[in-house]
Amino acid sequence: MRHRNAVLAVFLLITRFKVLMAIQTRYSYLLRYVLLLTDVLMLNAVYFASFYITSELGKEVVDELDLSYVIICNLIWFFCSLFCGLYSLYGIRRLERIYRETWRSIVFHFILFTLFLLFSKDSDFSRTFLLVFYALLCVSFLLNRFAGTAFQYVLLNKFKATKKVAVMGSNQTAIRISKYLQKQKSLEFFGFVGDDESIYNDEGGIVSDLVSAKFSEAAAYGVQDVYVAVSPNRMTEVSALVEEADRQCIRLKFIPDLGGSLASPYTISYMGGEFPIITLRQEPLEEMSNRFKKRMFDLVFSSLVIVFVLSWLYPLIGLLIKWESKGPVLFKQLRSGRNDEPFWCYKFRSMTVNSQSDALQATKNDARITKIGAFLRRSSLDEMPQFFNVFLGNMSVVGPRPHMLKHTEEYKEIIGKFMVRHFLKPGITGWAQVNGYRGETRLLEDMDNRVKYDIYYLENWTTALDVRIIFMTVINAVRGEENAY
Repeated sequence: MRHRNAVLAVFLLITRFKVLMAIQTRYSYLLRYVLLLTDVLMLNAVYFASFYITSELGKEVVDELDLSYVIICNLIWFFCSLFCGLYSLYGIRRLERIYRETWRSIVFHFILFTLFLLFSKDSDFSRTFLLVFYALLCVSFLLNRFAGTAFQYVLLNKFKATKKVAVMGSNQTAIRISKYLQKQKSLEFFGFVGDDESIYNDEGGIVSDLVSAKFSEAAAYGVQDVYVAVSPNRMTEVSALVEEADRQCIRLKFIPDLGGSLASPYTISYMGGEFPIITLRQEPLEEMSNRFKKRMFDLVFSSLVIVFVLSWLYPLIGLLIKWESKGPVLFKQLRSGRNDEPFWCYKFRSMTVNSQSDALQATKNDARITKIGAFLRRSSLDEMPQFFNVFLGNMSVVGPRPHMLKHTEEYKEIIGKFMVRHFLKPGITGWAQVNGYRGETRLLEDMDNRVKYDIYYLENWTTALDVRIIFMTVINAVRGEENAY
């Protein structure tokens, strides 16, 4: 009952007061627009400079590059920077993110713009132009970021253009908040202005002289915001503190101290801008922008594999499979997908046709596996048709591996968090697989560890993690894996 009351109290608390979200200053607000404007101006300046430099080098450049394609170049940049989140508040909050997302945007722009030129009517465009353009673009953006860094240093350190903040409370939440605030370059941390007991009214309904003096000292220093870590079950005891802060012209930002009520990690969001929601698991792919990024990556990656690899590999492997044993080239099987919805998963057939394929997992030295099938399984080439699943939207390039329906029914009864992995689309490869948990699961401990790795992926997804897993998969396939049978 006490736990339930604490949770209800925090909902009321969040509704009444503001919660610590992204701390936005005038600097961070303006930076995204200044960065966007300077980048667009630099992109166009570099574009036209590259056109004339290429001409001066004696290389022929089609007129469309000078007249029409500059618009396409700009549109692709807007798409790439939006896709990578370069100008988002999250993206510009840290300098390393700006550099990382700039690099990703340039690489993505190079791929899309080159593909556009390749498939345009003027396929004889100058390769020299592309080389000059992207070389100058990298250098100019690098100089732009260095100049921005120098400007930030002068602005924040010489002119003291930082926002002054303080923290109230002595619980673990207050300590975590203080550490976070001290890392923000656009903020100046004043310090603590009171412990836990200083937050709440005394018997006379007033705050102590010490708290009043601390508020006065903070206000004189220029503190604008005080972040207060409040225990949910004492939320009704802060009215005097609010009145004192109003009198001292200080804004209070209340943050619920849920350390004793809810297990970390948790996130707080609003439904319809009105109803507060506490989520006990961080899921980056619940955000529509991240899901869009992952789906676009899947579509582009699977399309390239289908067009440039499977177009010739499929008939070659198909002939070898048909030559060795009777049966179809593809093996399809119902497997558990996102939200536990079954879908047909495709593979190159690596076994003789048998009646146990939907119930019995492949084992080491399995007699059902053909000679060509053994090679396909060792090299992971048997999974290649699943790029059709990715293209159709049943699967993702990276995600938890899909299981047979029979195994899903079995494991969900004996592994508590087994079904959590089904919050995501299944993948051709995954974080568990590149860490050694692929193939047959002889021990319950193996499946338990696989689930732990899958849940880690669900809670920590990034595009960079996907790319890392793909590279690790390729490396493991080249080296060969012990469990690939």
